[in-house]
Amino acid sequence: MSARAPTAPPMLTIAAVERDTRIGKDTLRVWERRYGFPLPLRDSNGERLYPPEQVERLRHIKRLLDAGWRPGRVVGLPLEDLQSIGGLTRPSATASAGLADAMRDETALSAEPQALYALLRAHDVVGLRRTLMQSLLRRGLGHFVGEVVVPLLVEIGQAWSRGQLAIFEEHLCSEAIETVLRSAIGSAPEATADGVPRVLLTTFPDEQHGLALLMAEALFTVEGCACMNLGRQTPLQDMVLAARAHRAQVVALSFSSLSPTGPALDHLADLRARLPDTVEIWAGTPQPAMLRRGVPGVVMLDALGQVRREVGRWRLGQAATGTGASPSIGEAPQTR
Repeated sequence: MSARAPTAPPMLTIAAVERDTRIGKDTLRVWERRYGFPLPLRDSNGERLYPPEQVERLRHIKRLLDAGWRPGRVVGLPLEDLQSIGGLTRPSATASAGLADAMRDETALSAEPQALYALLRAHDVVGLRRTLMQSLLRRGLGHFVGEVVVPLLVEIGQAWSRGQLAIFEEHLCSEAIETVLRSAIGSAPEATADGVPRVLLTTFPDEQHGLALLMAEALFTVEGCACMNLGRQTPLQDMVLAARAHRAQVVALSFSSLSPTGPALDHLADLRARLPDTVEIWAGTPQPAMLRRGVPGVVMLDALGQVRREVGRWRLGQAATGTGASPSIGEAPQTR
């Protein structure tokens, strides 16, 4: 009996690559023009088709972007160099100059996130939630978010990019974290709203991810802010109505790495025009392009840890102007 010839791995469409890597279609096209990678083939209809080896490189690139690297430093690197940056292999003697320029020290996971990751891999959901809650009680809400949740999510992203973690496992972890954070926020002392902003939290309708929003709410809660969290995908006009109802002094929005930069900035500019100047807009995003371009009148944040700093700045501003609770916030926002 003759041996059958091996079947070539199927190539992926751009839509399938977006689902697999969580890199947007527009971003893939921009990288293709700007950096010369990825380099898809074309089918008979001219549609892009991506070989499996390019998809693997894209997974590693996405992991590094989530960890704070800039596209210009990593998109053009070969797979071996991408793996070296992530600590999957040791840099070879022939490592590229781009890798030598890009390499930086990486902090190993502490024992606590490692233990949580092991529980996730064992699918021990009860143990995962219990250990998360114990960690929160030991550290307090603010330190729990920064020292446990953020490193754990980074590790999960890295494991996913290496093909070691399934999507359902990522969802299990997100659900466990959300459950613990909601419980902690719900049991926090009631905010006095004296000397701290009243905060409205949400995302625009095209944003699918909401865990960062809940983590931000936890940090605002630690600072004593009175928060109203609308969750994900709120229409712009409803944001304006909610800001009025909550007498919000800060509207905080979260953007993931998948948010299309152009529309996101346009939405922010539109929201800025619809809210009074007394209401600040804070936008959290890991996207270098959004941070670089920004929107006039919008505070751009690239890390959750900046929430405390910005609340402190807001307090100093209120004290300097003597406006206190800014009673004008209770008035209906004027569309400008």
